[in-house]
Amino acid sequence: MAYSSRAWGPWKMLRVLSTHLFLNHRLHPGLLELADRSGAQAVEIFAARQHFDYTSREEVSELAEWFRSNALLPFSMHAPLYADREMGRAGGLGVNVLHPDKAHRIDAMDEVKRALEAAEHIPFRNLVVHLGERDDAWSQRTIEFALTALEHLGAFARPLGVRLLVENLLSEATTPEHLVLILEMGHLANVGVCLDLGHAHITVGTVEAIATLGERIASVHVHDNHGLKDEHLWPGDGTDGTIGWPATVKGLKALASPPATVLEISYSLAETHAELPARIEKAFGLFE
Repeated sequence: MAYSSRAWGPWKMLRVLSTHLFLNHRLHPGLLELADRSGAQAVEIFAARQHFDYTSREEVSELAEWFRSNALLPFSMHAPLYADREMGRAGGLGVNVLHPDKAHRIDAMDEVKRALEAAEHIPFRNLVVHLGERDDAWSQRTIEFALTALEHLGAFARPLGVRLLVENLLSEATTPEHLVLILEMGHLANVGVCLDLGHAHITVGTVEAIATLGERIASVHVHDNHGLKDEHLWPGDGTDGTIGWPATVKGLKALASPPATVLEISYSLAETHAELPARIEKAFGLFE
């Protein structure tokens, strides 16, 4: 399945809902149908085992069959952050491809590859990858580890028809400027960027991040916060968060190719499923 945001008209961003919103629930066709009813054109599947167990043949087959019969697209998958079902709360280490220990880096890449294998059945075409964790510093070793991971994972993803997208995090290692440097040093023209607006707001600012990353931006994680912590609030409500949305949207619309809009809202917010379609539709409306 090949598709592009260009298919939705002159400079129109593909509307993608991240299943991060449903992280407390097992991902099933009913939640995909809710996303479809909410005005989303595609989804980003969040690969967390308690939500979507990418190693389960039954769960992968269930979603693959649903996508074959419905118009909603599987635009992307978010690579796993933990290998367990508790998101690290039971003491499990994170999936960190920049970890100082080589064995842990290899384990982390193996876990990402397990998630990538789902592309044999679910035709997502992008994988959002975290380079390390919040406390990872910037160094020559960081660059080497990042390049090794991207080259290795890219070689695994390419035959599956999947493109890697690196995400700006809250770490020194993944500022927009450093991501550009990593991609340029590795001549990784086939690797794109997922610009996380919430992370950018806490660090360099959304407008500066857009200007730095430019045409490398293939998708945008959309959520809000107050500039201090990663809250994943609904965007554009006026009372939720402090991102300057008019300037942010203007910066995105200055790009030659429209990135996908990926609404990535906290799974801990109190909305009922009945309230979600209207809130999702309103959030996507910011970018129309």
